[in-house]
Amino acid sequence: MKRFVVIGLGNFGFSVARTLYEGGHDVIAIDLNETLVDRLASLISHAVVGDGTDFDTLVRISAKEADAAIVSTGDDITASILATMALHDLKIKDIYVKVVSNDHARVMDRIGVTDIVFPERDSAISLATRMTGSALLNYVKLGKGFSLQEMGVPNDWMGKSIRELKLRQEYDITIVAVHDILTDKIIASPDPDKLLNDTDTLLVAGEDKILDQIANIS
Repeated sequence: MKRFVVIGLGNFGFSVARTLYEGGHDVIAIDLNETLVDRLASLISHAVVGDGTDFDTLVRISAKEADAAIVSTGDDITASILATMALHDLKIKDIYVKVVSNDHARVMDRIGVTDIVFPERDSAISLATRMTGSALLNYVKLGKGFSLQEMGVPNDWMGKSIRELKLRQEYDITIVAVHDILTDKIIASPDPDKLLNDTDTLLVAGEDKILDQIANIS
């Protein structure tokens, strides 16, 4: 079990905090808005009304022991910067920041964070990707130029095993899971000797440019 601290409890922060807690982790959340704190209080480990940009406040709520932090302060870019700086002062290694604009993203990149989350842009990319007519079904950005994508099995892969395709050697990608649509069964870390068929979809991790090429294999 890991400990996470979430600063800012709008829709994004609320969803992240709740999902992490439901995944079995210890979650501390903080926001100045008492109403937002109250709606989450019974759903996570600890929700606090307070200033998430203040170093002493973060120390008091035991944020210093967190394995990672998520900053989601809405349109308040100044609060986002100050909260991130306070987390750096606490020596928290992994910091994820929700940004609201390209300028915001550039500032956070300069400050130095583990990853920048741009929900509106990422959702738009995901939608556009699905609308292009390729084999891609879902898209989750994991980092710059890297993602987790669900795709149909390319025709050239039908009837072949994961081992036979040598995907790591040939493409440097990994099949994380196989979803059998007929049975709605998801197999995590699938058997490398499993034969792929047209009722499967694949959850694949790798570089965007490589996954895009694979999605368009006939």
